[in-house]
Parts: sequence; C-alpha cells; structure tokens
Amino acid sequence: MIGIAEAFSPRYAQARQKFLQGCVSAGITVEPHAHPLKGREGEDLSMDVALDGEPDAQNLLVVSSACHGVEGHCGSGVQVFALHDAEWREKAKAQGVAVLYVHALNPHGFSYGRRVTHENVDLNRNFIDFSKPVPVNEPYAKLHELLLPDTWPPTPENQAAVGKWIEKNGATAYQAAVTSGQYQFDDGLFYGGKAPTWSNKTIREVLRRHAGRAKRIAWIDLHTGLGPNGLGERIFACRDDKVAYARANAWWGTPAAPVTSIYDGSSTSALLRGLMWDSVYEECPQAEYTGIALEYGTLPILEVTGALRADHWLHKHPEAPADLADGIRARMVEAFYTDTDAWRGQIVSQARQAMFQAVDGLTA
Repeated sequence: MIGIAEAFSPRYAQARQKFLQGCVSAGITVEPHAHPLKGREGEDLSMDVALDGEPDAQNLLVVSSACHGVEGHCGSGVQVFALHDAEWREKAKAQGVAVLYVHALNPHGFSYGRRVTHENVDLNRNFIDFSKPVPVNEPYAKLHELLLPDTWPPTPENQAAVGKWIEKNGATAYQAAVTSGQYQFDDGLFYGGKAPTWSNKTIREVLRRHAGRAKRIAWIDLHTGLGPNGLGERIFACRDDKVAYARANAWWGTPAAPVTSIYDGSSTSALLRGLMWDSVYEECPQAEYTGIALEYGTLPILEVTGALRADHWLHKHPEAPADLADGIRARMVEAFYTDTDAWRGQIVSQARQAMFQAVDGLTA
C-alpha cells in the first residue's frame, strides 16, 4: 500500500505515469488507447485500460476516471491507490470479481484542465442517438449569451442579469438549465455534441472487448464538483428502473444515506440526458448492470458553474492576457479538486468502501 497523498497528481502526465507504474507493480497488463492529439505539455494522451482478474469472469466491476477531464485528479488518485491496495485486490480476486480500470476517459480534458473533450463536448451528455432529432434545451438557449459575455470577468450588468434570472426562476432551475445538456451551441456549456466523440467510440470498444462476456456488471464512475466538500454522493447511474435502483441501493445505500437519483429529484444533480452508462445497455445487453456515479463535493454550485463559464469564455478568447488565463485555469482545478490531504483521505475512504460493496453486491 502507498500513502494516500502519493496516489494523487497535479498533472495528467504524472497521473498517467503513476497509473502505469501501479499496473506494473500489480502485474497487470495495460491496454493503451492513444488519443489523436497531444497534451498541454506535449505529452502523449491515452485512455488506459487495465483488467485485474480473469478475462472471462462472470462478475465485472468497472472503475473509471476523468469522464470530465479535470475531474480526473480525483478519480486517478482512487485508481492508483487501489492498484497498490493488497487487501482490496485480494478481496476482489477471492470473490471472483474482475476489475476493469479505465484511466482517463477524457485524457485531453484532464491534461488541459478542462471538463470537456477536445471537441468541446461534455462526454456525459454525448451518448444520445444522433440519428434522431437532438433534444432542445430552451432555458439554456435564453441564458447562453449571458453565460458567455463578451468580456471576462463579467460586467456588473451581466452579473445582475444572471442574478435576476436566478431570482425569478430559482437556483435549481438555473442548475437544470445550465447543466442538463444542450445540443444547439457548440461553444456553450454542457454541449452534447453533434456526433459520438473519440471518447464515446473508444469506451464502447473497451466495453465490447472486456465486458461482452460478463453476466453481471457494476460500474463506479468517479466525479467531482457537486455537493458538500468531500462528501461522496452515490448517484444512481442506470436507466429509470425500479429493480435496478433497489439493487443499487441495497449495495451502496444506507437508511440515513440512500443512493440518490436524478429521476426523483433526490440527487444534487439535475435530470440529465446523453449519459455515458447508457452504452452498457447497448454494448453489453447480455449483462445485468448496476452502476453509480460517485460524486464528490468541492465548491458551492454557483462557484463551480462560474469556473466553467470562465473556462468556456477563455476557450473562445485565446488572446486573453496570460495572468487572466492562468487565473481561470487555476480556478477550474479548484472547482473540481480540493488540494488538501483531508479531502484526499475522504475521497479514498469512500471510494474504497463503495468498491468493497460492489464486490459483495456482484457476488451476493
């Protein structure tokens, strides 16, 4: 076992090296899926996949990081710690559960400190059927120009206009309008894209290859940016199915802290569309699937959306002064990664518990 702080990294390149080294020390083969572009420091980018267990295991647990790029600082730390955690690895092995680690679903966003992919797409809104008319998010359309003003920081007039919208419609409606996903503004926030992204196509390939024979699949997808600082909310990550919810809640919930759901309003997340886990139903129809997003809190929601607004503004204005750009990038990391040992400790302990519970659930 390594120290918790050692498992985390301030840069994608370092996180990747720690993951690869962890796989070597654990005797696990890594399957790299090279991204077509280079990282912010010129480094190679890759979605790295490692299977710890038998390739024909009937029970499979997927543990994934960096669906939303910059959130990978958290998820990668969990994965690296797990690779060095002998007790955890022995438990999964003893109970016949194979563990599929998917490191950096969105390596470009991880490297550049952005939540979106190189296509400026929110990967977790990209899994819709693009052969059909895309959903229309009318509230977002009314907010788009306010969210991305001509200048940054926003003028007092802009701040007042956004504040007025929230005062009139409520903070919950604002969160839903901004975050639920939109498909009309390719420079906008939470943009779902016009076609499947590189990451979308690649994770589908990974699932077909490594999960196509499993009878039962669990997935813990690691996220940050919603809820109280350090608290890991277990958000139901399946279709709206009462049987699947009951199973997820039996595995991961308690009477005091049940698994939350976007379908009944109990989650800090809004009702979303185009979610990544939908790919399991399509690529692994033979399996019974149970999943959660493990969502760790960082900053209050309006501060997080403020950081995202600034990031998208900067993407539209590469000519911005260096000090402004640096400040925006630093704020993005703060919005999705609390750089303290106390926070990191909370992250690992809650993820470790959820992983142990998944193994017990899969083999119950």
